[in-house]
Amino acid sequence: MTLLSPSVSARATEPGLLPIDAERWPDVARLPRASALRTAVARTLVERALSRLPLRTVTPRDLSSADGSSSAPTLTLHDPRAFHRRIGADGLIGFGESYMADEWDSDDLVGLLTVLARHVDDLAPAPLRRLRGAWVHHRPRNDRNSLDGARRNIHRHYDLSNELFALFLDPGLTYSSAVFDSLPGRAADLEAAQHRKIDRLLDLARVGPGTRLLEIGTGWGELALRAAARGAHVRTITLSAEQRTKAVERVRAAGLSDRVDVELRDYRRTSGRYDAVVSVEMIEAVGPEYWPGYFGSLRDLLAPGGRAVLQAITMPHDRMLVTARTHTWISKYVFPGGLIPSREAIARHSAAAGLGIVHDAGYGEHYAETLRLWRERFLDQEKAVEALGFDRVFRRMWELYLAYSEAGFRAHYLDVRQIVLTTTGGQEG
Repeated sequence: MTLLSPSVSARATEPGLLPIDAERWPDVARLPRASALRTAVARTLVERALSRLPLRTVTPRDLSSADGSSSAPTLTLHDPRAFHRRIGADGLIGFGESYMADEWDSDDLVGLLTVLARHVDDLAPAPLRRLRGAWVHHRPRNDRNSLDGARRNIHRHYDLSNELFALFLDPGLTYSSAVFDSLPGRAADLEAAQHRKIDRLLDLARVGPGTRLLEIGTGWGELALRAAARGAHVRTITLSAEQRTKAVERVRAAGLSDRVDVELRDYRRTSGRYDAVVSVEMIEAVGPEYWPGYFGSLRDLLAPGGRAVLQAITMPHDRMLVTARTHTWISKYVFPGGLIPSREAIARHSAAAGLGIVHDAGYGEHYAETLRLWRERFLDQEKAVEALGFDRVFRRMWELYLAYSEAGFRAHYLDVRQIVLTTTGGQEG
């Protein structure tokens, strides 16, 4: 997939501004419409909020006279007018688009975003938070995860390029949180940490010789391969054509085609009974209106005595409710149609489907380390990413996405859980 094109915004002729492909990035290439009053209000609110946080906001002129004694993360505004105008028009979507447009930077992007994540409820005055619904953007109906919509949404992220993901993931191409032997994690340990995570999930699912295993969300096939190596018979389903192609290739190369079937299939179009169902960081792509059906499918797909094992990113319930009503920068550019659930939402919807949680353990700090290693490798591979056809706006978008996600875990705004569900319930020791 190529993201470069000859259609470039006129902003490219302005000194100091990033050339932007206006066809590929229309809302980044042009500044949004926003009245002078709205922009001024946004500037006042943003400056007031940031002044109360442990960070510095500067312009390039300020940097020339800075003494460098402060250890606080720095937000450098290259174009304050554009920055405040985007936020005035589009809130946090504008904040992200401003970064994509090179209008602001930071000497410690993760540190800056961690501060903002820790104080997310303090960024706007309480009276304005109560009026939030009047000015935020609502999620597009076209992003709903209907049968057709889910395929489109998965395609937009996971079918970007297998070669792109290979540049920053471990050799097994595992795109979910690792579990390290010790923290902080090291790049040299990432593959082993991913295997440790997969093996914990397979142990929780009690996968062994003869186990009939269904995996919902194939990725690039590493879990299916490790399950088959234990002697399991694996059916793994995905909506990503690119991932399926690579997974089939890897299964064939491993000589496990007799034990692993990789299908391009929606979980809602899947039948059968399985001793175990494993789904790793897939519930985030389901969408809240489809959670009842998702947990109902898990129940229906389990054989008597079977176990469903999830690895799921979670957020606090009150923040989930706000996010569910809001079109965010992440939902616009990174994961259309997605929503991170809360532990309460998982418990409620699984119970309604007749499933009980028997195990629930968190590894949020391990995800922060996983994301750090991915981000560092992604940045180290800038030239290779560019050679695949991904332009600078895309690279800044993905840098922000990886840093934003890491900050969420470092601020404990996000967590990642390994959860076991059964039809019998009853917490395990």
